[in-house]
Amino acid sequence: MEKHITLIKGDGIGPEIVNEAVKVLDRVADCFHHTFLYQEVLAGGCAIDAYGTSLTQETLDACIHSDSVLLGAVGGPKWDQVDPSIRPEKALLGIRKGMELYANLRPAKILPQLAHTSPLRKDIVDQGIDFMVVRELIGGVYFGERNTYQEDEEWVACDQMIYREHEIRRIAHIAFQTACKRNSHVISVDKANVLDSSRLWRKIVHEVAKEYPDVTLEDMLVDNSAMQIVKNPAQFDVIVTENMFGDILSDEASMITGSIGLIPSASLGESSVGMYEPIHGSAPDIAGQNIANPIGTILAAAMMLKYSFDMPNESDAIEQAVNEVLSQGYRTADIQEKGCERLSCSQMGDQIAAQIK
Repeated sequence: MEKHITLIKGDGIGPEIVNEAVKVLDRVADCFHHTFLYQEVLAGGCAIDAYGTSLTQETLDACIHSDSVLLGAVGGPKWDQVDPSIRPEKALLGIRKGMELYANLRPAKILPQLAHTSPLRKDIVDQGIDFMVVRELIGGVYFGERNTYQEDEEWVACDQMIYREHEIRRIAHIAFQTACKRNSHVISVDKANVLDSSRLWRKIVHEVAKEYPDVTLEDMLVDNSAMQIVKNPAQFDVIVTENMFGDILSDEASMITGSIGLIPSASLGESSVGMYEPIHGSAPDIAGQNIANPIGTILAAAMMLKYSFDMPNESDAIEQAVNEVLSQGYRTADIQEKGCERLSCSQMGDQIAAQIK
């Protein structure tokens, strides 16, 4: 099978970690008799340097017309002072909007080899951490109108948070369909005791739930969910929530698993084309030193094989390879521990690729 993948290596450690994911994908292609064709484009800070904007139409077109996108990371202090309209992060928002990627799936799963690295108490970790955050991605306050103005001799800032019924309905379907493949339990997170948008959110989610009678639905206020994620993460299977709440909660969820360098992410829409990336940033302080952890990006490539290319066996092969390498005691600098062998970024990619049969 032939698939066209757009590569956005981005800034900081982005090129290093994407290179290792490509190495693993090429090994998968050899073992499973596929062909992966790559087109590399610029987005983020490097695009600002090259083109004066973080996202060109040519880059967006390449993303739209590919079979999927693999992203490294964008941004860094070098571009902190550029015009807000072209900041590196704007590229991500532009790609999500242009590709109509309205659903972000981010797993929070602790690997047994690294369970002891979780900041949570051992008795909590031993109950298990394995849930999926389904975040609405192209609505809410991040895409609402915003304005900063002066009133009565002081500055006022306003950000508008809007949700439409169809936006809530489609993300709810993704959440319930995801739960059907897991443990059939959805917790919908909102702030319905305060926000009108959350009251509509809750109403529509409950309507959609009627189409999935085998899935249990619970409502949870966002402040309580933030506490419950660290108090009793085992209770969660699928969390579905709006854009800003999901941004915050998914970052919290990633930290209880021990290392942010291990967590992948998928952004999906109506078609099979998606964008896949690790959740960590560009880490400019270690860029170019070959010490970054590529596992999050490699697992993002595994998600791409599963969700966009319908290659579950190939995806499982990558996940098994990662588990085997960690079980053998290999670590990158961010997860280094006594008695384990430290590998560089490229060495970790080599070891994982070698384990794929």
